[in-house]
Amino acid sequence: MLLVTPEAKMGWRGPDFALPDPDGKLFSLDQLKGEKGTLIAFICNHCPYVQAVIDRLVADANALRAEGVNTVAISSNDYRYVPADSPPMMKQFAKQHNFSFPYLVDEDQSVAINYGAVCTPDFFGFNAAGELQYRGRLDDARMGEATKRNPELLNAMLQIAKTEKGPAKQLPSMGCSIKWR
Repeated sequence: MLLVTPEAKMGWRGPDFALPDPDGKLFSLDQLKGEKGTLIAFICNHCPYVQAVIDRLVADANALRAEGVNTVAISSNDYRYVPADSPPMMKQFAKQHNFSFPYLVDEDQSVAINYGAVCTPDFFGFNAAGELQYRGRLDDARMGEATKRNPELLNAMLQIAKTEKGPAKQLPSMGCSIKWR
């Protein structure tokens, strides 16, 4: 089922969480916050939309880290329903795509629910104060050829890092629905 992210209330503060990575190491939002902002990406391994953009997301996350913006990826899919999204497969996916950021397991799906995440990928960009400033797509290439793309999320997060405010115009992300229990 293809979904489009709903418009979000800018300035909203994302609730704290403590989630494990596939090895069981716990991470809290406070630990993961960047000096100039934080990007939370709800993704999963099996989604064709995520697979199409994952290398661009990793490259953009690396560029953002150099500017003081940290990234965290969260998988909230019910991996009992979709075994390709299980923690061992998450670990393999992260290694295959050279993740430089934590990839966390939202097994009870409470973080996705609390954030209002609906699809994979679903991006939430927060400023240094923890206020939501971006809820849009990665870029205009989406699943297509990305040699010429407008890196909307990267540009938005760089703007947020400099000004604390996101762009006025934001186009929604689209992807596969989160596989709820």
